[in-house]
Amino acid sequence: MDRYSPWQTVLIYVCIFFFLLFMLAPFLEMFLTSLKPLEHLFRTPYQFWGDDFTFEAYRTIWTTVPLLGRYIMNSLFIAGSVTAITMVIVVPAAYAYARLDFPFKAASLGGFLGVNMFSGAVLLIPLYRVLRTLGLLNTYWAMIVPGVAFLIPTGIWLLRSYLEKIPVELEEAAYVDGASRMYTLRRVVLPLATPGLIVVGVAVFIGAYAQQFLFAITFNQVREYQPLPAGLFEFVGYQSVAWNEMMAAALVGVLPVMIVFLFLQKHLVAGLTAGAVKE
Repeated sequence: MDRYSPWQTVLIYVCIFFFLLFMLAPFLEMFLTSLKPLEHLFRTPYQFWGDDFTFEAYRTIWTTVPLLGRYIMNSLFIAGSVTAITMVIVVPAAYAYARLDFPFKAASLGGFLGVNMFSGAVLLIPLYRVLRTLGLLNTYWAMIVPGVAFLIPTGIWLLRSYLEKIPVELEEAAYVDGASRMYTLRRVVLPLATPGLIVVGVAVFIGAYAQQFLFAITFNQVREYQPLPAGLFEFVGYQSVAWNEMMAAALVGVLPVMIVFLFLQKHLVAGLTAGAVKE
């Protein structure tokens, strides 16, 4: 920042402030809504900052929706399972695309991009028939399998770009010492690619968490297997919607993910900035 003039520095901070305000405003409104009594949410004129804040909604959500804790655990389990399975498949596949030459390599990478262009809603009927044939409906696998299928192309593209930045001379030195390709991948490449693996894993986890609603309401009718996005519908009644409790439950469900991000923050920054400086 020392190379900028004072007015340029002020302009940069103003832009950062408005960017953060734009990104965080929905979460701030969710939090304020969760603190307001339900009868005060529809005041005219609308009061953004009220004088009747209470944490009562955070206490009553567990009685309004008794399975709320189960829904949160289901979301974490489904997203974690999708991430683990996807990474197991993505790591060797991305390494192959980064280091090996084989027929239809470019065409298959283009096909991965084409897969990402399709919305999950377009493929719901074919996916439903496949899962019904396999007997996976109304199970955790009904949400895990489609999540893995949709996120593998994204993971391959992200990790392949990172692996290509690792000097190939390191692997060649291992080959000279008699190491096999799999040994080199496990002992040389993956330790160097740890920041990239964390970034890709987080991106896959976010994608798995975001896709749960569509797959859950289509492929699963068992409440005990429902994730949090589908479970939030239980706050919708026949005559009214408990908006304050719904916002409180949504924030409680996001809290475990935010804690994970706080612990991985250093690795995320290292992975996102890797390769930014040319040596």
